[in-house]
Amino acid sequence: MTVQNHTLAAGTSHATPYYIVPGGRNGPVMMIVAGIHGNETASIHSARQLVGQLRNRRLRIARGKLIIVPIANPQAYRKRIRGVPDLNRTFPKGPKRPATHPMSQAIVQLMKTYKPSWYLDLHEANGLSKHDAKVLGQTLVTDAVNPVVPAARRVIQRVNSALQSPSHQFHLRLHPLSGSSRTAAARLIHAKTVTVETCWSLPFHVRKSYQIRIIKHFLREAEMV
Repeated sequence: MTVQNHTLAAGTSHATPYYIVPGGRNGPVMMIVAGIHGNETASIHSARQLVGQLRNRRLRIARGKLIIVPIANPQAYRKRIRGVPDLNRTFPKGPKRPATHPMSQAIVQLMKTYKPSWYLDLHEANGLSKHDAKVLGQTLVTDAVNPVVPAARRVIQRVNSALQSPSHQFHLRLHPLSGSSRTAAARLIHAKTVTVETCWSLPFHVRKSYQIRIIKHFLREAEMV
């Protein structure tokens, strides 16, 4: 198993690395994107850590293909800001409404090239969903009609069953978000799409561990590991 290095938006000021990891057998394609918001750093470090585990073979892809974009918004990440404009509102909002930012355009092209059947978008948010149903911290988010819903419920159950702190429990949120990469992937390539939101008031290493744990559960759901 090799980790192939590539560059997204090569030759531009938005250039950023991405990685393709082919498994030993045919299977589904999963695409993981982090750092759409440059100040959500645990998601970025989680994606980078995942690449490291694949390189040193602590994690192996048995079948299919895994695509990882650790820093989808490098200009915002360099400044540690969310991003202006908000990159997660610049993805296609309809069949005749294309992406409106160079990075969302590049990510959409990557989607269309590899047509992943699974798409994970790693984020961070305020609050703990256990205590407030209005916040996004500690949630998995997808559209109510997306076929990923049963798998997302199973992942939440497995993650929550292993938590030592009940206040850190994850919950499912079901709503589309126009202009987001998640909703665009669902509409454009009919992928099973999930946004992973950890609460950024939690310790950094805890947020990273939750993100990695959730990714690995989805890899198992896809029968890729």
